[in-house]
Amino acid sequence: MGHVQDKDGQKMSKHKGNTVDPWTVLNTQGADAVRWFFYNNAAPWLPNRFHAKAIDETTRKYMGTLWNTYAFFILYAEIDQFDPKAHPLDKVQLTLMDRWALSRLNTLVRDVDAHLENYRIFEASRAMADFVDDLSNWYVRRSRERFWAKGMEQDKINAYMTLFTSLSTIIKAAAPMIPFMTESIYQNIVRSVDKDAPESIHLCDYPVADMSHVDAELEKTMELVRDIVVLGRAARNQGNLKNRQPLSTLYVHTEKGEKLDDFFAAIVRAELNIKSVEFVSDMEAYLTYTFKPQFKVLGKKVGGKIGTIKNMLAQLNGHSAKAELDKTGQLVLELPDGPVTLLPEDIDVTMSQTPGYISQHYGDVTVALATTLTDELIEEGFVREIISKVQTMRKENGYQVTDRIKVALDGSEKLSAVAQRNETELKKVLLADEIIAGALADCKVSKEWNINGENVTISVL
Repeated sequence: MGHVQDKDGQKMSKHKGNTVDPWTVLNTQGADAVRWFFYNNAAPWLPNRFHAKAIDETTRKYMGTLWNTYAFFILYAEIDQFDPKAHPLDKVQLTLMDRWALSRLNTLVRDVDAHLENYRIFEASRAMADFVDDLSNWYVRRSRERFWAKGMEQDKINAYMTLFTSLSTIIKAAAPMIPFMTESIYQNIVRSVDKDAPESIHLCDYPVADMSHVDAELEKTMELVRDIVVLGRAARNQGNLKNRQPLSTLYVHTEKGEKLDDFFAAIVRAELNIKSVEFVSDMEAYLTYTFKPQFKVLGKKVGGKIGTIKNMLAQLNGHSAKAELDKTGQLVLELPDGPVTLLPEDIDVTMSQTPGYISQHYGDVTVALATTLTDELIEEGFVREIISKVQTMRKENGYQVTDRIKVALDGSEKLSAVAQRNETELKKVLLADEIIAGALADCKVSKEWNINGENVTISVL
């Protein structure tokens, strides 16, 4: 292994007073956290900066996320008294999201097994961390309403079995690295329902990938969905556009011309709160690229030609030039005295936005988010903000999910009018018997809010 250093990259020394007492760390963060830090922080032969905050950060992303996902499963499984033995995975009707999660799971098992077989500990731990992030922040987050459904519908069983299978498999894969946490989870979700299971997770066979569940094309498509969502969120953040404000259209261009069918496009629309997703062959209507020479670099190569090159770059078709540069790794200009080849380091490329759109680009995907707000979109944004504020007040004041209420808005004629026009939707979502314009007499639950520039007092009874 490489050297274990302090937080500043200095060699630990009693003389310097920068040593770390291992027992303090073990008693605070735990043995699993220390183990995981060394597996996951860097390749074994590189130096490791060892300190409490580094351990916390490294383990939070994986162990914390794994534990929270397990806690989510336990919470609802206990409410529903769910028994995974009663629902064999091969007998349930999996949704596309379930199939994706199980494909990712078995791809992970295959890859981790290959990594460990070849002593690639760092790569194995990173693959497991990526999968747990996918499971928690994509599968569980997008499947929550399935677990919240009343009764035990088949769709709910599918979600339970997918999550149970994923958890019970990933803990077996991770058991050699974090033996104590995985043992705890195993005893609670496996041994508690299956007394015939091995007494300990460390007596189980290591997982073997079931390649019948692997769908590489599905994983590839979902990766494209997530790339588009990440870029769409970045565009929203750049424009300071709240997620609760609906927008009209997201335009998407992929270098290979991929498109999404209605199921996957619906995920993008829901994640980004937009009305439509349109795939386009080029982005010329939404952005352009401008080219300038890197004078310090290029000047040394071309000398007095730099002025001519600057003028030619300014006149280029930005999209065509960018496509050529991305495809070939160079840009060829035909000067009067012959061609000159420019490399990426010779050129400064700037992406310019078309007014009314915000663009983001990464890898093979470019998106443009239409930012123009119609009156209808603005009103829908107000409605979503009202719903959010009332739900917050319900939670803060101890209302049960099923409690019916009355809602009053006072102080903003604009918001009161919006509430009256959208009374049916608000009543349905908020379980409200009345939506009142004005104050509620003798109401003790009220709060002042600023909603998109409108000051309003909302009361709940």
